[in-house]
Amino acid sequence: MRYRINGIALALGEGEALLPLRVASLLGLPKGAATDLQVMRRSLDARRARPPRFIYQVSIGLPDGIPFVVNASTGVTVTEEPRQEEEASPGPLRTGAAPPAERPVVVGCGPAGLFAALTLALKGMPPLLLERGKKVSERIVDVQTFWEKGRLNPESHVHFGEGGAGTFSDGKLTSRVKNPYTAWVKRVMADMGAPAEIMVEAHAHIGTDRLRAVVVNLRNRLIELGGEVRFEAKMTDLCVRDGRVAAVVVNGAEEIRTSHLALAIGQSADDTYRQLAASGVALAAKPFAVGLRVEHPQEAINRIQYGQWAGHRDLPPADYFLTAKAAQDRSVYSFCMCPGGQVIGCSAEAGGVVTNGMSCFRRDSPYANSALVVNVRAEDLAEGGPLAGLDFRRRIEARAFAAGGGDYFAPAQRLTDFLTGRTGASLGRCSFLPGVRETDLREVLPSFIGVALQEGVKAFGRKMPGFVTDEALLIGVETRTSSPVRILRDEEGQNPAVGGLFPCGEGAGYAGGIISSALDGIRAAERLAEAFSPAGHRGSNRRPGE
Repeated sequence: MRYRINGIALALGEGEALLPLRVASLLGLPKGAATDLQVMRRSLDARRARPPRFIYQVSIGLPDGIPFVVNASTGVTVTEEPRQEEEASPGPLRTGAAPPAERPVVVGCGPAGLFAALTLALKGMPPLLLERGKKVSERIVDVQTFWEKGRLNPESHVHFGEGGAGTFSDGKLTSRVKNPYTAWVKRVMADMGAPAEIMVEAHAHIGTDRLRAVVVNLRNRLIELGGEVRFEAKMTDLCVRDGRVAAVVVNGAEEIRTSHLALAIGQSADDTYRQLAASGVALAAKPFAVGLRVEHPQEAINRIQYGQWAGHRDLPPADYFLTAKAAQDRSVYSFCMCPGGQVIGCSAEAGGVVTNGMSCFRRDSPYANSALVVNVRAEDLAEGGPLAGLDFRRRIEARAFAAGGGDYFAPAQRLTDFLTGRTGASLGRCSFLPGVRETDLREVLPSFIGVALQEGVKAFGRKMPGFVTDEALLIGVETRTSSPVRILRDEEGQNPAVGGLFPCGEGAGYAGGIISSALDGIRAAERLAEAFSPAGHRGSNRRPGE
């Protein structure tokens, strides 16, 4: 009989080799009774009131009939192993369904687009995957040139290219979405070269260095399954006839006929949003968040979070998540925290400065960074329809560009000076490239965001004593936490104004992060495939409003 045991604790310095003995001790089993132990989940309990420890969920086999005792005071629970079921994964087309005469097209090579394309290929509908940016090997050169020399390639940067914005990130695989395909997404990534531990870590990440290989292997897998991947292939127009997708135009010249399009453009393709609006696609403004990046020495965050145990060889670089309420019911929160990482420039258009965070798998940089952002509501935007948020964030990015000196240096300020309004202090070292220049960041941000951030940072300092320090640096601006636009879709996953258009991912306004974007891409592909069911799903040839 197999059992699932949850809540087993190992102290710092205790290796996983002790798990069988710890299980036997906790359950009153004879030595050697617990066989074939498999770690299912591992998390770090680093609450400041107790020494840090690692908490495990394991699966073990016990001989039939062997007695064991569960002491409730230990916090350990034991349940029978759930019946072994095949891991949920996208299946083939329904029996009797026929693929379309024209192959489906997927636009965008981020997590949503890659997994939409993979799902379609596994269903026997290998798509054409179009990406406006370059393949990873070439994209890295362009991004490095931007960081080192301040020369931006508007079609090849942190946002555009193979793997999407996630390629230059911490590679977090956490998601609040409950979806049966989550384990399959992680397994695909592990099979494509991600670290095996992503299958068990409660807060798994891949790291930008490992992600670069994963996306290349995913591309090669798609090609093996019959898909085609084209880089530097920008969708410059969408042809709509009788209320349905009829074709896409690539690079202003080539028309590719298709009646089914999975749209996974990412959130930084402002020109594509405008082109979609001109084509009659239904769009809506949505809430988003804007703020700054804060960078601390990683050792400072370790001291705050781990106390006297900071520096122990078993402890990973510490992270944090903070929230606060400011005046006018504003939410202020940390976002995309990158332990052992760096703050990166990820400008998407000429004349704008944008920041984000990135880490390698080992998280071995001496710096920790996180976005500190404030929610932006629809009423905060000037009249401008569904695309007003694009203009709002672009104005902030342009002010940051000017404040940084007009050469993609970022405006920056010590965290303590931001709270007091002091300027003129030296900034010290930081990870941002090509560099930073000291300024009053309150003059870069809209006043309601600056005031809310000041209130929120003070609250963070109370929650994490030591967070507000002269060692911390604020770097601006963080404007791309999520899309300010939603590409609408109905119950069948299609845009209500343009049949055959299946929006998905972060750029469509339905996901945020690698896992949720991948899952949304799978969902879009499955909805697209449902159009070819033997029952003649009405979405296959419906008109808007039908």
